[in-house]
Amino acid sequence: MTTALALYSGGLDSTLACRVIMEQNIRVVAVKFVTPFFGADLLKDPEKYQQTVHRKYGIEVILRDLTEPYLRMLARPAHGYGKNFNPCVDCKIMLMGEAKRMLAELGADFLISGEVLGQRPMSQRRDTLRVIERDSGCADLLLRPLCARNLPPTKPEREGLVDRGKMYDFKGRSRTPQMKLAEYFGISDYESPGGGCVLTDPNLAQRIRDHYVAAAAEEKAVQADDILLLLSGRIFQLPGGSILALGRTEAGNQRVLSRRRPGDWLLNLRDDPGPLAVLRPPANLWAAGYPAPGQAPDQPAAADLAADLQRAAALVLRYAGKAVRQRGRAAVEVSRDEGESHAIEAAPARDEEFIPWRR
Repeated sequence: MTTALALYSGGLDSTLACRVIMEQNIRVVAVKFVTPFFGADLLKDPEKYQQTVHRKYGIEVILRDLTEPYLRMLARPAHGYGKNFNPCVDCKIMLMGEAKRMLAELGADFLISGEVLGQRPMSQRRDTLRVIERDSGCADLLLRPLCARNLPPTKPEREGLVDRGKMYDFKGRSRTPQMKLAEYFGISDYESPGGGCVLTDPNLAQRIRDHYVAAAAEEKAVQADDILLLLSGRIFQLPGGSILALGRTEAGNQRVLSRRRPGDWLLNLRDDPGPLAVLRPPANLWAAGYPAPGQAPDQPAAADLAADLQRAAALVLRYAGKAVRQRGRAAVEVSRDEGESHAIEAAPARDEEFIPWRR
């Protein structure tokens, strides 16, 4: 049986591309690539995601984690960045190149994607589509069902694996043709366009760019755990070098908590409900212990860590409820791994003090 491997984002275009090919009695296996910037949480329960996609759209999907190569590519994309920190062309090249390598593994004959000619200014111009095909090694193997009739016939079309007459000629930024096709397939529950990759968000992109710049200055590799923490909540870079991620709602607290790793400090109000925060010390402070109450730190690293934890406690109080802030001082519980827990008395941080720490 002819099999197509689809690059699947989960959005409407890639869903429709799968369904168009499935209409021709071709088996489609969709691969959803995952990085810290798109789809990371799906790895917590891949089976649930697979079942959801199959139930909603009838599509067979697998997940493939590309975190490490993606982080390396993002440091120096050959084709540069878009408006923010988004390496759209190099991203497509990487994903398509990996998909091509999966063809033999899955017994697939060709690739498909949901790209539409002219829909996105950086990665879906005619010349850019050709660059992506060339640099990924996918030229002639990649079929774009939604705009195929605007492009030269590909190998699967020429060899009769698919009927080119049943492809489409969508073009430009209008979503109307896709919405009509979705109606034909009975698809009504789909993601809104334009979402997915946080690197296109101006604020988050700047945060990630700054982290890359700092890592390069220290000649350190960017770690996935740090990226996930930076994307988890309200972020502060404290003077001692620690990163603080702070939640402000129950959902935000849970998101921040889910990014905690061994060695991180957890902060929460001892006597009241309120924000939860995770503090991640830099490498030079990681092994430092917090001094017992009433004792002075016995080494510079411990002093820097104690200062950052004091600042973090003040920030937790700053974002606490009005009643807590009005008390002036309160206790914040700080804990690290098993058995290491203290209470810090602090006053809410003043705006002029912490605004420079915001990221």
